[in-house]
Amino acid sequence: GEEHYNCISALHKSMRGSDENASLYWLARMLEGGEDPLYVARRLVRFASEDIGLADPLALTQAVAAYQGCHFIGMPECEVILAQCVVYFARAPKSIEVYRAYSNVKECLRMHTGPLPPVPLHLRNAPTRLMKNLGYGEGYKYNPMYKEPVEQDYLPQELKGTDFFKEQKR
Repeated sequence: GEEHYNCISALHKSMRGSDENASLYWLARMLEGGEDPLYVARRLVRFASEDIGLADPLALTQAVAAYQGCHFIGMPECEVILAQCVVYFARAPKSIEVYRAYSNVKECLRMHTGPLPPVPLHLRNAPTRLMKNLGYGEGYKYNPMYKEPVEQDYLPQELKGTDFFKEQKR
């Protein structure tokens, strides 16, 4: 019932608050109460990207490994795998930079009126002669062929200069 959601919320907030003791408590309370370890592991995968993100990119690897470990061996053996992951997350630096930026992109798409802007021609794939003749891929600069970063637009023209990593006006 409701306690299921209260406990996962408490676990999330304890990890987010870097409290490793409380994180272990809420994890154990859920597992000892019969919670599906794969449910907890799935929530840890989300937490890795949403709350830790690029502050520690290995957090996602930890979460996926924990999920796989739980899937392979099940309870009660997988409890220590989840405990390790929860403590790792509680101790990890936190960043919601990517989460916010992606939210800004979604908001941009929701607020757009009319047809979405076309993909710029130089970014389009040109697997056929017709597409090449239509200008698909023309002028694209293949970055690995340059020693320095190249100047090239990757967003549609009407979004030029948009930075989704900065706070958006709503």
